[in-house]
Amino acid sequence: MAKLYFYYNSMNAGKSTTLLQSDFNYRERGMETMLWTAAVDDRFGRGRIVSRIGLEAQAHLFDPAVDIFAAIAARHGDTPLSCVLLDEAQFLTRDQVWQLAAVADRLGIPVLCYGLRTDFQGELFPGSAHLLGLADVLSEIKTVCDCGRKATMNLRVDGQGRAIRQGAQTEIGGNDRYVALCRRHFVEQMQG
Repeated sequence: MAKLYFYYNSMNAGKSTTLLQSDFNYRERGMETMLWTAAVDDRFGRGRIVSRIGLEAQAHLFDPAVDIFAAIAARHGDTPLSCVLLDEAQFLTRDQVWQLAAVADRLGIPVLCYGLRTDFQGELFPGSAHLLGLADVLSEIKTVCDCGRKATMNLRVDGQGRAIRQGAQTEIGGNDRYVALCRRHFVEQMQG
């Protein structure tokens, strides 16, 4: 039976790298996959999943208006899929998470979602909240804080590395805008 998976953690945990490695493993065995990423994240050009270690691949784009189930079902009807892999899963809507669950349940295709659990204020992203509730398998991808402890939080910083405490939930950026920290150091920065 196919399952819905959610692999999560903070920035710089290697989520995109892990997704691209999983995709490679399927394709190396002659299996078809379908990759997805959020349209809002255009740091590397639209429709690209890029890891910090240099791996990259083309991907379909989703935004709140996209019916992901319909797109996957149409592709699966033409070319049977062995797996669907989705990056930036925190940007999914509630309905899209249910659509991905239907891909696993009705189409029998495993769905592997990768994304952030929380935003720069420690709040759950909508897509992540629904994946935490619906996914069959939850898996934390480990990364480390500067102190060596497990990093689970995303600190948004300005150009001088100072913590930003307020703002829109979504602000696209990489190492220039976010630092992965353990909860203790995150709280210290947010209260400092």
